[in-house]
Amino acid sequence: MSLSLGIDTGGTYTDAVIHDAARGVLAKAKALTTRHDLSIGLGEAMAAVITAGGINASDIGLVSISTTLATNALVEGQGGRIALVMIGFGETDLDKAGLKDALGGDPVIFVPGGHDAHGRAALLDLSALEAVLDDLATQVSAFAIAGYFAVRNPEHEIAARDLIRAATHLPVTASHELSAKLDGPRRALTTVLNARLISMIDRLIDAADNRMAASGIDAPLMVVRGDGSLVSAAFARQRPIETILSGPAASLVGARHLADIDDAIVSDIGGTTTDIAILDNGQPRIDPQGATVGGYRTMVDAVAMRTFGLGGDSEVAIEDGALRPAIRLGPRRLVPLSLLAHLHGETVIRDLDRQQRATIPVRNEGRFALRAGVPDRLAAGLTRSENDLFSRLTDMPQPLDKLLSANSELATLSRLAARGLVLVSGFTPSDAQHVLGRFTHWDRQAAALGAALFARKKDGYGNPLAGDAETISARVVDRLIRLSAERVLETAFAEDGLDGAAVAASVLAQRALDRTAGIARLALFLDRPVIGLGAGAAAYYPGAGDVLGAQAIIPDHADVANAVGAVVGQVRIVVTAEIVQPVEGRFEIAGLADAGHLAFADADAAMETAEALCRTAAERRANEAGAAEATVSATRDLKTAMVEGREFFVSATVTAIAGGRPATTS
Repeated sequence: MSLSLGIDTGGTYTDAVIHDAARGVLAKAKALTTRHDLSIGLGEAMAAVITAGGINASDIGLVSISTTLATNALVEGQGGRIALVMIGFGETDLDKAGLKDALGGDPVIFVPGGHDAHGRAALLDLSALEAVLDDLATQVSAFAIAGYFAVRNPEHEIAARDLIRAATHLPVTASHELSAKLDGPRRALTTVLNARLISMIDRLIDAADNRMAASGIDAPLMVVRGDGSLVSAAFARQRPIETILSGPAASLVGARHLADIDDAIVSDIGGTTTDIAILDNGQPRIDPQGATVGGYRTMVDAVAMRTFGLGGDSEVAIEDGALRPAIRLGPRRLVPLSLLAHLHGETVIRDLDRQQRATIPVRNEGRFALRAGVPDRLAAGLTRSENDLFSRLTDMPQPLDKLLSANSELATLSRLAARGLVLVSGFTPSDAQHVLGRFTHWDRQAAALGAALFARKKDGYGNPLAGDAETISARVVDRLIRLSAERVLETAFAEDGLDGAAVAASVLAQRALDRTAGIARLALFLDRPVIGLGAGAAAYYPGAGDVLGAQAIIPDHADVANAVGAVVGQVRIVVTAEIVQPVEGRFEIAGLADAGHLAFADADAAMETAEALCRTAAERRANEAGAAEATVSATRDLKTAMVEGREFFVSATVTAIAGGRPATTS
């Protein structure tokens, strides 16, 4: 008997399932995600699900993991410090595609070189790069390389990549390895994000490898990509950017499998984010423009998923400057106070109790900070103020009213948290649910103290927000339900080609959701049900369905749908080549390193060769990605134009798709 072990590592929980192709989910288990050492949470989830299933580790023939870690990192602005090498670009290119914003203060090196649209090279000069490599090797965790028209000819990116690897021994990502699409600045952005995520995905895969070995599991390890397909762990290490939306994509695959519904809106609420996408005819919609996460439009093929910084662990705050301020949730994730006390005991309770007994509210009450426990090398490049605050932090939580010496250090703390070096704890919707008795897995006393501290914040009239912890907690939960409904509606409008955010926030849409009485009464209807997923789905989505007037379905095992989706998918690799005509009568293959500088006298010969090369490359990569037996299909797209009665070649694209179920141990 060969079983599959599916694992999803989220921001708060690591879920695990034992799945059998014929019998479905045989067992499931959860453990807290331990960000400082992912192997702990992974190991606990593995051990728990194997015990729950009453099976032997040797019965497991496949392990597959999905994760929201990369998605969460981009939403929260986290990731390692990197260096970007721009070949043939100018400084003004940093102002495009959000590249400058994504870089922040990370270093950029401009070097002469690159190619034109037909793959012809300019002179490459790597001397400026060589001069700074020794210093950068100690200041960054990875490198990103983007060459001008590298998709036409990647030789300059390859030369820079080989130089950096030899000199620094650090991970290097070249843009042509990630995408064959034009738009250099957006390719550079995608490459920057990939380099920034490498250390995070490396730690996850290392943790899984180590725990599999310790558990006696001898099976292939796969990772879910953003389009829901599976790839080998080694493949994912080189392309971690492709794991953005891994968890959400797995949830879509899992939702279809668990609910057995072909057309639905799938909304997966986690600790950090809510991810919403559409199922059409049993398949997730794929974003033709590339995945957008954390405000960045990448070149990653992924499900057409809208990711919102809204979850059970979202930061709870109030609207600034309003007389009757609304409750704001997210986008930053906080460690819930109930969880912090569960992990660190009475020290958290004592500080919360001390703050509550103060007759005058203390500065930054109800907030704590501690080190995230990531490797020291990821703290490279800190400023003096950042290093000073970081040195005062420990592995134990400290209340901010004692830790911070000035309000200005709040901004410093936020920067450290954005780097993933520090965890901040405070009042969250998960705490509110503990106060109301709906969640019971962590420490209710800490949640109640945190809620009481938040309730005494003042509105614009100088009155407390609420009279007690229960009242404010109910408001927070109701706010999360309402925002969940609005995000589903926003997604539906966007999928219909409208400005989803603007339309959902419009007076008419809000009147419909509020069921406002009047001579003109408005109603909204969805053409399909909403499938709610995630550990908190049952707590929020029946209410969100009521707000929307829609059927809300919470399938069995909705709390582990991501882990189910991780093991029921397939390997799928797409390879694309473009036929270009740099001069009349000469046809060349672009976008394939294997094509070299082949030239043909007619388009048909070029397409024939391109298809053969694409098929070979797709099958090879599918095997590298872990497919047992890859099947390959290919398509051609020829574009021509009629001019004065004559047909002229414009362009041609050849696409090969290879895929199949992953290999397993028997």
